[in-house]
Amino acid sequence: MIACLRLFTALCLAALLAACASSPSSSLGELPRTPDASIEQLLEKAAQSKTPEQAALFRLSAADLAYRQGNAGQSAQILQQVPMEQLKPGQQVFASTLAAELAMVRNQPKAALTALSHPSLQRLGELPVEQQVRTGTVHARALEADGQTLAAARERIFIAPMLEGEAAGKNHEAIWTLIASLPTDQLQPTTTDDLGGWMSLALAVKTAGTLEQQQAAIDAWRAQNPKHPAALQLPLPLTKLKELASQPLSKIAVLLPQADGPLAAVSKALREGFMAAHYQAQQAGQKPPAIVFYDSSIMTTVPPRMSLDEFYRKAQADGVQLVVGPLEKPLVKQLSARPQLPITTLALNYSEGEQGPAQLFQFGLAAEDEAREVSRRARADGLHRAAIMVPKGEWGDRVLRAFSQDWQANGGSIVATERVDQPVQLAQQIADMFQLRQSEGRAKTLQSTVGSQVAAQPSRRQDIEFIFLAATPQQAQQIKPTLNFQYAGDVPVYATSHVFSASGDVNQYNDMNGVRFCETPWLLDANDPLRKQVTAQWPQAGGSLGRLYAMGVDAYRLAPRLGQLKALPDSRIEGQSGSLGMTQNQRVVRQLPWAQFVNGQVQRLPDTPH
Repeated sequence: MIACLRLFTALCLAALLAACASSPSSSLGELPRTPDASIEQLLEKAAQSKTPEQAALFRLSAADLAYRQGNAGQSAQILQQVPMEQLKPGQQVFASTLAAELAMVRNQPKAALTALSHPSLQRLGELPVEQQVRTGTVHARALEADGQTLAAARERIFIAPMLEGEAAGKNHEAIWTLIASLPTDQLQPTTTDDLGGWMSLALAVKTAGTLEQQQAAIDAWRAQNPKHPAALQLPLPLTKLKELASQPLSKIAVLLPQADGPLAAVSKALREGFMAAHYQAQQAGQKPPAIVFYDSSIMTTVPPRMSLDEFYRKAQADGVQLVVGPLEKPLVKQLSARPQLPITTLALNYSEGEQGPAQLFQFGLAAEDEAREVSRRARADGLHRAAIMVPKGEWGDRVLRAFSQDWQANGGSIVATERVDQPVQLAQQIADMFQLRQSEGRAKTLQSTVGSQVAAQPSRRQDIEFIFLAATPQQAQQIKPTLNFQYAGDVPVYATSHVFSASGDVNQYNDMNGVRFCETPWLLDANDPLRKQVTAQWPQAGGSLGRLYAMGVDAYRLAPRLGQLKALPDSRIEGQSGSLGMTQNQRVVRQLPWAQFVNGQVQRLPDTPH
């Protein structure tokens, strides 16, 4: 009886091993497979194993099973119990790949890349195709997450011939997404292989202006590269571009408040900027779409005299293909909460939520964009430690949050924060920020110790490399002189456009000497032909309202190119309100040029690289 039991146990063990391992390869070792056993059974067999090699293989199989079942924590714990030195090279590749996958679950791409740098990976090409694909896929994901876009694309191109079906399709689209996200200056193909072909396709599409030119560039590329994978199967975004090119925009609805009210001046500036761009297109010999205006203010009365549904029904009946507007935040919020919209819509404000329906795009002069722009500029200038001054209240909190998130996510540190309220408290707040009171206290202590007058100039803390300032021109006028008075006049100040009134007041600018700020191209380039034309008719477009005129111009230029921005990740439109790109959740975001107050004048600074 005992002999029978032993035989049965031996057979079970053999069956488990057969289920856990692929056919043995002399020097590479057996690889785990999806086992016909639970994690607990595998660990029990590992504990009962007679050789360390056998135990390690059972544990490796258990760790893999836990990962496949979505239990990354348990998988990592088991994997830690597998000594790499007891594994053969193929098994080491398997263990390194699993370690990389677990690191990616924890969002640690550098740890994943470290795991994949194990010497055993040099023999990856000798392993079964399934293992090569698994290792290559996690390697590509880790490289992409680490910002190594081109290397990630190269890895996906390498595994592409090994894939089939849905996996091949997903990898194909991922290659295009990676290549299309590279800046134009990195798309200089030096080879004629698949990578060179992908790069030349992306370059052709990005350097073409209109949808029609892009379509011609794609057709020409396919004729030159008939056997390239992207020619055989055009990436989905480029297929969508083809559809867009075949459906030219012929009628746009502009949905803005037309009645007097708190948004009347904003609406007027947006409308006039929009129509200025329209007339410019006509003068250039283009065939611009027809424009029809609708009044959104009747949707915000209590009770509303028209609902959004009624508006869309009317717009559809009128043959409208695209809606620009609304401007009112409550209406944008309503749109973003809907599962879908009957007509593609470019809202001129932002909702609070992250993702809206597929037909909704959002565009505005968000202060958060400018806060992130300050973060980008300060990084580009080699700075690492920031102090922050923002107004008290909800607006200041939003700007503070946007700057802090971007700055810290990119390795910067924040050493002090002050919320500006009453000018009376300003000197005290700046003294606190720079710890000047502590310095004065030390001087008094020294004076009492030596018993005589001590000539001591207060010294400020030295770890603040620059100040991020979001403030009105009036606040900034008081802040900069106070910094000078508090022995901190040499600390660079990087500000949002809100410090600039565009009034041309030299005395006001003198009070902000040295302050750097981001601003719309419209207000920094007085020689732009369209701006000259608009300000001749509406002088207010040269002042602070000019930002809204610029937004109106850009809303017109964005209208036919929304699908283009969506289809081509990281492509940009050089607009009057900034360099415009689009996030994954279809929000248009701006990058802005820079200027500095110098001796009462506004001086343009060199642009920050995108």
